[in-house]
Amino acid sequence: MNTHTVAASVIDDIPLTPWDVYELGIACAVFGGSHSDLADPWYDFRLCGIRPGAAHGGPGLVVNTNHGMADLADADTVIVPSVPDDCVTGDRPFPPELLEALRRAGNAGARIVSLCNGAFALAAAGLLDGRRATAHWAHTELLARRYPAVHVDDSVLYVDEGQILTSAGLSAGLDLCLHLVRRDLGAHVANQLARRMVVLAHRPGGQAQFIERPVSPSDDDSLAPVLHWAMEKLDRPLSVDALAARARMSPRTFHRRLLAATGLTPMKWLLTQRIARAQALLETTDLPIDGVSRRSGLGTANNLRRHFSLHVGLSPTDYRRAFPAGVEHQRTPGSPVAVSRAG
Repeated sequence: MNTHTVAASVIDDIPLTPWDVYELGIACAVFGGSHSDLADPWYDFRLCGIRPGAAHGGPGLVVNTNHGMADLADADTVIVPSVPDDCVTGDRPFPPELLEALRRAGNAGARIVSLCNGAFALAAAGLLDGRRATAHWAHTELLARRYPAVHVDDSVLYVDEGQILTSAGLSAGLDLCLHLVRRDLGAHVANQLARRMVVLAHRPGGQAQFIERPVSPSDDDSLAPVLHWAMEKLDRPLSVDALAARARMSPRTFHRRLLAATGLTPMKWLLTQRIARAQALLETTDLPIDGVSRRSGLGTANNLRRHFSLHVGLSPTDYRRAFPAGVEHQRTPGSPVAVSRAG
């Protein structure tokens, strides 16, 4: 089976800002890293510029683009990281070569992804018309004003519209990239990659961009111990009262603290973790569906089917067929097998 190609765009003759470096680095680390021990083959990653071979300078960094816009247009997945501020404001037009390559990729059925304000390039190419999309919260108002045909949502980390995916800024770009790996290669591979990168394995796209993250005054004040405890006991009944008692907090305080730290209510957090556990069990074991539902804490097989189909986009049986236990996961280029609902 052919290796899935991922192409990231770099606009020529523009100095790379620290944000540009960060978001381009996310794409390089996820898709261009050496992760063939997790899935073989891994992705074929390309950096594409208007002029192949051009060097792009940033703070202590030089990026060489050895591929051009033709390679971008022919990729299975196209990623547009941060774009220059003057392109965002309209003071400078996007390179027509980039917009044409994006249109060609879209017409060919490629999966097209933006990180942060890369959504402006997708909008300029007409790829977001009539679609729901997001960007960094600092840019969403301008995105909606400049491109009124786009349904801009500034309240989420990322939006998955199937062929077109957009994310908020910085760490939300990493969430979206891991979401793509999860779509292509399954939850187990995505979780192992997240562990390697020392990040949360799964932040759902519908989680809020605005999350208060207060610095805990002491280790005793951290939610990490109780969340770790809950992860070890997902197969058991877990109530908000039980979690709050374990954290030595009132239920109201625990609810408020978890919402501030993760953007999720306690029961939503538990459901997200249980669905992720069910995905891993379906991929790595031969347990029957009712066994998966019990081990993941979702109760009955019918309850598992209902929640799994709603949040993953496939039935548990179809998901298992896509990612059979003990089989090296492969994917058809440009054709994701599972779609997580972002809203």
